[in-house]
Amino acid sequence: MNAPALDVVGIGNAIVDVIAQADDRFLAAQDLSKGPMAPLDAARAEELYAAMGPGVEMSGGSAANTMAGIASLGGKGAFIGKVRNDQLGGIFRHDIRANGLTFDTPPATEGLPTARCLIFVTPDAQRTMNTFLGASVALGPEDLDRDLIARAKITYLEGYLWDATAAKAAFVEAAEVAHEAGRRVALTLSDPFCVERHRESFLRLVEEHIDLLFANEVEICSLYQVEDFDAALQKVRGHCEVAVLTRSARGAVILSGEEVHIVDAEPVARVVDTTGAGDLYAAGFLFGYTRGKTLHDCGRIGAIAAAEVISHYGARPEVPLHPLVQKRLGHI
Repeated sequence: MNAPALDVVGIGNAIVDVIAQADDRFLAAQDLSKGPMAPLDAARAEELYAAMGPGVEMSGGSAANTMAGIASLGGKGAFIGKVRNDQLGGIFRHDIRANGLTFDTPPATEGLPTARCLIFVTPDAQRTMNTFLGASVALGPEDLDRDLIARAKITYLEGYLWDATAAKAAFVEAAEVAHEAGRRVALTLSDPFCVERHRESFLRLVEEHIDLLFANEVEICSLYQVEDFDAALQKVRGHCEVAVLTRSARGAVILSGEEVHIVDAEPVARVVDTTGAGDLYAAGFLFGYTRGKTLHDCGRIGAIAAAEVISHYGARPEVPLHPLVQKRLGHI
């Protein structure tokens, strides 16, 4: 008997987030740049963790957050990512499985500890992310579950993981397995610094292997080295089947061939923490896409999911997303 199909399998960094409130003076004292993700080595991760105030620990990682969102919407998903056989690795494994997701990647038994991201949220709701990638960068082709990938309607790749040579090989192999099975492959560019580091190889990856591309305004402009968003739209058109380009409070633009859909952001009473906004937008969009929804409705579901996650601290939903979307749209 064949195993049931999956909606999405995500491949990305397996990280435990530590989230704490901070002010601009703390960021300045620690020489931290507000906004984008900055990498940490093991020593700096320990130093910064000791300096931060009381924090909340929860499993994170961009693609893992997206998969948690898909599960909250009622989708069936799986995650592939590397942890160490340590305390944080156990927390990550428990949390993601508790969301109803399949996670069977064997833990590393030696080497670097499980990855962690130290997130400082300032009163303006901006998050400053500082990440020690630890064991997650050890992910390679040998860690892929090819059966999971072949069964998933979409394989979703996290751009943050593109730094490691072994992960690059894993991404390409995963894309090939998915396409051989007649499935789709999606990529999130993740971060403008990530794009700057890997622009040429990202462009090749998008043109040769990617069907659905997720990027924010800064990332897509950086990818094509243009300053104007409209110019970036023209550049990305035709390079992949669907491009989902988010613009924070200005909503999103979704391109597919000659189609252009402009989707407004969902209203939020108060923006508390923007951590995970892009991850949850991708979750909503991918969920809708696997259900055969129109691209505009996929964008609406993404906007609703993103609005929920920025209304509280943390990068994963606090309330089930399925009834929330059902209430807002009247269908799902």
